[in-house]
Amino acid sequence: MSPGLLLDCDGVLADTERDGHLPAFNATFEEFGLPVRWSQEEYGRLLAIGGGKERLRTLLEPGLVARAGLPTDEDDQRELVARWHRAKTARYTALVRSGAIPGRPGIARLVAEADAAGWRLAVASTSAEESVRAVLEHAVGPDLAARFDVFAGDVVPHKKPAPDIYLLALRQTGLDPREVVVVEDSANGLRAALAAGLTTVVTVSSYTRDEDFTGAALVVTSLGDPPGEPATTLADPRGLEVDGAVRLEHLQRLLGPQQGATP
Repeated sequence: MSPGLLLDCDGVLADTERDGHLPAFNATFEEFGLPVRWSQEEYGRLLAIGGGKERLRTLLEPGLVARAGLPTDEDDQRELVARWHRAKTARYTALVRSGAIPGRPGIARLVAEADAAGWRLAVASTSAEESVRAVLEHAVGPDLAARFDVFAGDVVPHKKPAPDIYLLALRQTGLDPREVVVVEDSANGLRAALAAGLTTVVTVSSYTRDEDFTGAALVVTSLGDPPGEPATTLADPRGLEVDGAVRLEHLQRLLGPQQGATP
């Protein structure tokens, strides 16, 4: 069976949180007349909560509900959060498709290497599927994006750091956990992947560099596109000795010569 490369979306395909999701949330608050603007620091704290709708639900505290005249009925609140989230997703997707958020260094290169070697490709994310597909296509191009399985949004009961999205990806693809490498950018994502029994590489992003990545097989600043945008290694417990770029050969070494070998 071919090995698999499973990627998170936000922070892995593109550094979307600061330059994409945050402004889309704030523009949505303005659209709906909400007296809320999340700062970069506040949004950084909210990233500990997996999922956009889940972050929006933090707004439904009694003080803001009263000030903004929001509904108090639970079903009405659920529908309102869904409306906010649909509006936010539309804004965010338009921003991505405008080309305002480039793919992260090395992502298109590594995906192309894996595809050429016959690896199975997938994205496993807590973000809305429409948003994920837009980022994926922009980051790796439409031809490679079409080769991905996408597991995203509300397709599992629990979001990261629960392993549900990765367990779903394993079931649907038929991949053996021993033959999979995950690329994540956050401690929550790392915990989700490790709980699913998956070898994980971390590429830190704007909000995650200082998080705890104990258990990662490799931690780097990016996948790297030298000479202009080389990767810097932050932790290398497996002794891969990455020199400016994480390459398919490094992932093959993480899996071992049999599982990671090119067919």
